[in-house]
Amino acid sequence: MDRRSSRTRGFTLIELLVVLLILGMIAGLAGPQIMNYLGDSKAKAAKLQIAEFENTLDLYKLDVGRYPDGQEGLQALVQAPASAGDRWRGPYLKKKIVPKDPWNNDYQYIFPGRHGSFDIVSLGADGREGGEGENKDVASWE
Repeated sequence: MDRRSSRTRGFTLIELLVVLLILGMIAGLAGPQIMNYLGDSKAKAAKLQIAEFENTLDLYKLDVGRYPDGQEGLQALVQAPASAGDRWRGPYLKKKIVPKDPWNNDYQYIFPGRHGSFDIVSLGADGREGGEGENKDVASWE
C-alpha cells in the first residue's frame, strides 16, 4: 500500500488564496448593489410612513376641524393639544408615539405647507436638506 494514498489530502495554500480572491471579487461587485437596495428600501419605508401621517392627519382634521399648527406638529396625533379641546379623539397613531424616520431622525411637519395644506419631510440619511441617493429628502408632495 502506497503511503500517499493512505493520507487525507488537504487544500494547498494556492487553492485557498484563489477561493479567497474569488470571494473578494464577488463581494466587491455585489456589495454596492446591496447598499443601494438598502437605501432604496429606507426611502420607500419613509414614503409609506408619510402616507400614513397624511391619512391620520385627515382623521385629526375631521375630529378637531383643522390640522395641527406648526407648534403642535405631529405630536398632536398622540397627545391632545390644549387648543383641540374636547373634540380630540386620539391618540391617532397605534403605538401612541410619533415614529422617527428610517434613519432615526424626526420628520419635519410644516403648517401651513408650501405644497399643500401641510408638508411632511424626511431629510434622509444625512439629516440635512437636499442630497443625492440615500441622503435625498423624502417629501409628502413628491
